Amino acid sequence: MNDNSDSQERTVMSSTNAIRGALKQADEAPPALVVLVGPTGFVGRQWLLNKADLTIGRSPDCDIYVDDKSLSRSHAKITLNGFDVSILDMNSTNKTAVNEQNLAAMIPRKLQNHDKVKAGNVIFRYLEKGSIEVIANQQLIEKSQKDALTSAYSKGALLEKGPEVIKRSQTLGEPLSVITFDIDFFKKINDGYGHPGGDYVLRELGALLQAKLVRANDYFARYGGEEFVIILQATHLKTASEVADRIRQTVEAHAFIFENKKIPVTISIGVSQYRSDDTWESIYDRADKALYESKQTGRNKVTVAS
Repeated sequence: MNDNSDSQERTVMSSTNAIRGALKQADEAPPALVVLVGPTGFVGRQWLLNKADLTIGRSPDCDIYVDDKSLSRSHAKITLNGFDVSILDMNSTNKTAVNEQNLAAMIPRKLQNHDKVKAGNVIFRYLEKGSIEVIANQQLIEKSQKDALTSAYSKGALLEKGPEVIKRSQTLGEPLSVITFDIDFFKKINDGYGHPGGDYVLRELGALLQAKLVRANDYFARYGGEEFVIILQATHLKTASEVADRIRQTVEAHAFIFENKKIPVTISIGVSQYRSDDTWESIYDRADKALYESKQTGRNKVTVAS
């Protein structure tokens, strides 16, 4: 067999393996609800139905939370029983409908693939388990919400998430803290190691935080350039400042090796805590000012906003 035939065979095998991988991934995909019609920022959002019971509503503690006044606080419930997925209306004010047929309250209705579920004025599409659309939607969502270099959430995604967590804290009375940090003397890293070196540091930093330091309920985003933000839900200021210092120490101790050269990397950090009159902009602004103070008073330190 000649080299050209070998190359063609490898290409075919590679394509076949890729297709098998995609199909296997689709087979393992849980069922999902996707918003077709709803408020700005929610259209296109997808929720994976991976718990026995999930509540749809406008209360921030709902599993499927949509900030729309037409929804009741707890509007409808999704129930999983094996491969069967059902929905029932929880005595909502504006009713729940499946394919334009209103449901009687508290009586479950089994869902079929591509059913349209209307809760108030919000319309979802149901996708059954094993749907390749679930994987495709998830990939599109991640591409639109994730920073390609660091795999952290993007600034745009952060600006949508921020007001949502503020509303959750207001409604549930939960504590909330915000950490902002950036890399010290990042321009010197770019000047000394070139932009590939700077990109390596950003990529490695993102991987380090997500592997070791960002907790399951934290929201880690790249705000821009070398600045990052972490939202810590249900977290008091004392714990947040301890988390911040652990991040600082871990980054300082980590070996950033680029082209066989160790790049010294430290970060400066600001921390703030939610107050009852806060907006997302105000809590972020206090953390950012604390970060600026860290940079002005020696760098490689944590400053807690007063």
